Amino acid sequence: MINSTSNKQVKRVVNLQAKAKARREEGVYVAEGLRMCREFTPKDVEALYVTPAFESQKENREWLHSYSYEIVTEEVMKAMADTKTPQGVLAVARQKKYTLEELLKPASSASPLLLMLLENIQDPGNLGTILRAGEGAGVTGVIMSRDTVDIYSPKVIRSTMGSVLRMPFLYTEDFTAVCKRLGREGVRLFAAHLKGMNNYDRQDYTGNVGFLIGNEANGLTEAAAEAADCCIQIPMAGKVESLNAAVAASVLMFEAARQRRNI
Repeated sequence: MINSTSNKQVKRVVNLQAKAKARREEGVYVAEGLRMCREFTPKDVEALYVTPAFESQKENREWLHSYSYEIVTEEVMKAMADTKTPQGVLAVARQKKYTLEELLKPASSASPLLLMLLENIQDPGNLGTILRAGEGAGVTGVIMSRDTVDIYSPKVIRSTMGSVLRMPFLYTEDFTAVCKRLGREGVRLFAAHLKGMNNYDRQDYTGNVGFLIGNEANGLTEAAAEAADCCIQIPMAGKVESLNAAVAASVLMFEAARQRRNI
């Protein structure tokens, strides 16, 4: 049993929780809680830590049977966890890697691409919600500019509720170049923009499409907006100017899903 917060394994987990650079260099991330950890297969997990109270429950022991794991004290678990009230189980998991070619390959000819292109999204909750809602709406992949928040940060992981394990994604150093590449590949791009002249619900999203969503405070850069085929807006009533990035993304994704159900 690990009973000291000075243990090198504990220090490593704390460092991985806090630093995106450490996560990138090691190619791993930290996930907490039974719901998230049960989404993993044994090959996804590099290390697993549980408290005696967690291990003592019969159904947890049955699940743990497939894993090698370390037992840690409640104090050590609290030191490693990012949450205030940890559930007694924490995993160091291997990151997934995808290529643009993989994201451009539809599941079948009957399932056109539905991509989310995110430029400089900074709020972890927004990114996590977009992934979770995207899975529900049938999004086939997420492409992010390099300055978008780390998808493997603890808050993003919690917000995805497991969708991060099933949603293909990648970061790109040249967001605009990727947008142009998608256009050449036959993906029609729609930019969510305050100055959009077209209402979002008047467009056709039944083919291969991508939605561009910009930074929470500043929106899309000019270069990204110009790379789109069409700038769209979500009409607002009252004095509201715009929606939260994740909410706007969800509106667009589910409009695409609605249209595709009615083909």
